[in-house]
Amino acid sequence: MTETEKLAARTEAKRKEALVQAVQADFAARRAARRLLERGWELNMNFVSGNQFCDISPAGELEEEAAAFFWQSRRCFNHIAPTLDTRLARLAKVRPSLEVRAFSDADDDMKTARLCTNILRSVKNRIDLDGIIAQATLWSETCGTSFYKIVWNHDDGMVIGTDEAGRSVKEGDVNVIALSPFEVYPDSLTAERMADVTSLIHAKAVPVSYVKEKFGVDVQGKSISGFPLVPSGAPGGWKRPADGQQPAVMEDAVILIERYTRPDGAHPAGRLEIVAADRLLYEGELPYRNGDRGERIFPFVRQTCIALAGAFFGTSVVDRMIPLQRAYNAVRNRKHEFLNRLSTGVIAVEDGSVDAEELAEDGLYPGKVLVYRRGSERPSFLDGGSVPSEFEKEEQRLAGEFILVSGMSEISRNSANPTHVTSATGLQLLIDQDTNRMQMSVESVERAVRETGKQILHLYKQFAGVRRILRMTGTGGDTELAAFSASDISADDVQFESGYERTPEQTKEDILNLFNMGLLRDADGGISDDTRNRVLEALGFGSFENARDISHLHLKKAERENLALAHGDVEADEYDDHALHRAEHVRALLSGGEQDSALRARIVRHLASHREKGGSV
Repeated sequence: MTETEKLAARTEAKRKEALVQAVQADFAARRAARRLLERGWELNMNFVSGNQFCDISPAGELEEEAAAFFWQSRRCFNHIAPTLDTRLARLAKVRPSLEVRAFSDADDDMKTARLCTNILRSVKNRIDLDGIIAQATLWSETCGTSFYKIVWNHDDGMVIGTDEAGRSVKEGDVNVIALSPFEVYPDSLTAERMADVTSLIHAKAVPVSYVKEKFGVDVQGKSISGFPLVPSGAPGGWKRPADGQQPAVMEDAVILIERYTRPDGAHPAGRLEIVAADRLLYEGELPYRNGDRGERIFPFVRQTCIALAGAFFGTSVVDRMIPLQRAYNAVRNRKHEFLNRLSTGVIAVEDGSVDAEELAEDGLYPGKVLVYRRGSERPSFLDGGSVPSEFEKEEQRLAGEFILVSGMSEISRNSANPTHVTSATGLQLLIDQDTNRMQMSVESVERAVRETGKQILHLYKQFAGVRRILRMTGTGGDTELAAFSASDISADDVQFESGYERTPEQTKEDILNLFNMGLLRDADGGISDDTRNRVLEALGFGSFENARDISHLHLKKAERENLALAHGDVEADEYDDHALHRAEHVRALLSGGEQDSALRARIVRHLASHREKGGSV
């Protein structure tokens, strides 16, 4: 190696060392800037789990509150957990079904939309997207914010070959990961949107074996403690102060820091630096073209419970309910202390008249023989009065404020009807009011899932390659295999239908109402075979109808013939339903087939073949 090469190597090593130090310093500064936010999230988690006698100290640490007197009652009457359970149950019904809209009625656009829709359905079933949404929603409802990380895993998918070392090479596939807010560090805590963030860090503790497997680098591990860095699912993860003062520890681990930077003038493709244990593991451009116009953006999607103006991280109903929960616990505990005094009593004893230690230990149990000194005052109970009515009033007032703050009425949370409304319309209005109070959280879930669906399609378009096999749903609900390439995918127009899921009973009732109103009948007053099949399928009798009706099979055959006509002539068969076939071929002709003169001529000849073999016009 020449002196010039050695100098260049030393310069590059110093540059990398300076970059590692800059990334670690940036991470430390962002941790310090949001330290109190993290303590607030931990406080929320404690209150949800039932440890409600803790608070943030003036030093900014979470600590257990000590009792003022040893006899004080310190029980928790948790109203936060059932309220959170009710909100999660409601939000579990909000599962947007992503649908890709075709640009036009042309066959190519219709096929692209159908392909993209089936890709999203396939990914949803493969990765259990509903479970990932539920996990992210639990974090957002507890801490106020959660994130989805959409990545392309090159070690997933079908095996397509082997490399020079004999290891399996896979085609890769999309993975979606739910992240807690503890793992994501934006450069600005006042950015209101993900698009306003210039740089974002994803950091967490990982075993050294993970770094070796993913990056091929041996690093020195150490013991890492502290919940914000140690994942909650790790052994010895998150602990409440009541569980003990031993912090969560992850052995033989390192802090993996991924810093994402948006494209700018100096770096048109953005920047990604990955650092662990004072080593630079990766340095390069942003890996994914996951923007709406193919630009490179962050592979993260944010979801909030309640958005705050001028803040990146949202808030949750748990934050709002904590003061009420403290007051409610205090009222109930003081009430129980008063009841204890009334039931067990407070005994007044003249000094030296009885054995005070024995009386203090045993009390005045039924049948006790009490011996006291002659000439002294005998022990007696002090008059404790009765429980003040203010306790009951305050308890009821706080219970009412829980409903106001949480947005969950008793009809949703307790399946109770305190308003004594008996009509079905009135009860439905009460339920709708609860639904409207949750609209901000519902819309955040919808936006997050829609953006996640877009990024999934963008990753397939970037990495799917020239040929890929997908198991998809065909016409009539049948499963079929389809081959596609990256050029067949369009992710620029994704629409979705969302809302609270309708029960099967509601769907059947709506269909029967539409039928009774005559909206399902055609111009002649009858019901077409296609409409009848769809109605029976919605009512749960789709397989029964398909057993005796083969119209959907004829339509599938006509679709296959349309594909074959793009390459050559096809003759009609005697057993074809010529009317259905002709309608399908004419639709293909009018939706773009006329543009290709050769295809148009083949379709016209095929229609003539149907006419010759008995088909009607």
